[in-house]
Amino acid sequence: MTISKQEFDVLQTLESAKENMSAQAVSNLTGISFDKVNKLISDLKAGGLISGFTVTENGLAVLEPYRVRKAVFMAAGFGSRMVPVTLERPKPLVRVNGVRIIDTIIDACLAAGIDEIYVVRGYLAEQFDELLEKYPMIKFVENPLYSEANNISSVYLAGDLLKNSYLFEADIFVYNPDIVKKYQYVSNILGIYKKKTEDWCVCVDENMRIYKESIGGENCYQMVGITYINAEDGEKLKKNISETFNMPDGKERYWSTVPLISYNSNYNIYIRPGAEEDVIEIDTFDELKSIDKSYETFSK
Repeated sequence: MTISKQEFDVLQTLESAKENMSAQAVSNLTGISFDKVNKLISDLKAGGLISGFTVTENGLAVLEPYRVRKAVFMAAGFGSRMVPVTLERPKPLVRVNGVRIIDTIIDACLAAGIDEIYVVRGYLAEQFDELLEKYPMIKFVENPLYSEANNISSVYLAGDLLKNSYLFEADIFVYNPDIVKKYQYVSNILGIYKKKTEDWCVCVDENMRIYKESIGGENCYQMVGITYINAEDGEKLKKNISETFNMPDGKERYWSTVPLISYNSNYNIYIRPGAEEDVIEIDTFDELKSIDKSYETFSK
């Protein structure tokens, strides 16, 4: 059974609810008008997909094709802008107020029922073994190319894992674990709207489809480093990443330029709007110190 995006949004919201819901609450969470939510709820009840505000077994079966199957973490790089702490630790394992950065994303995945987890590691790779004590389900993908190639090498080496999968930059500190959803309707990238930014950002059309990626922009969405790739796009991405990686300058590319620039017409990847308070990318040592004061005395 095929469902519309709005039907999906209502079903997913009800399935993930931690408390009793109302039509107004669903409207607030989905951004769908109250009147439209009432109509959708009525239709979903008539179709046997919800009972009251609870998703039925039939409703769960309809959601199942949209379930996220796995998570892949790009954790191979050195993190040069986080020196001196990254001289001793891979950036994803750096602790912020006592919590390893990567733990915040892994915990969010597990809370969403995603327990097939892969970590692509390179720099100080053996240190990632410590994750197994807390997360014995993790499997590692070795990236011996991390020092000579950009992050496209990690996606290239994880090519068989990209379908129905989250692809995470492993240096994101997650404050709101609910941004990692159990179900996804389309391939998408989490982004935060910016009037102006100097960071990597994308422009979208009226349907929120990404049509342009650039460094810096105005009235755009700053990419946060949380991507979902559906089965169709995962198959294409494996092929296109391999083609690009094996070009003369391919190893120097960022992975996202492949679907968002080089092969943009082959993909329908959408922005998934997030909020500033959901996540933070800690890019530099100064940013780390501003969040965790214990690093103010860290010797350079």
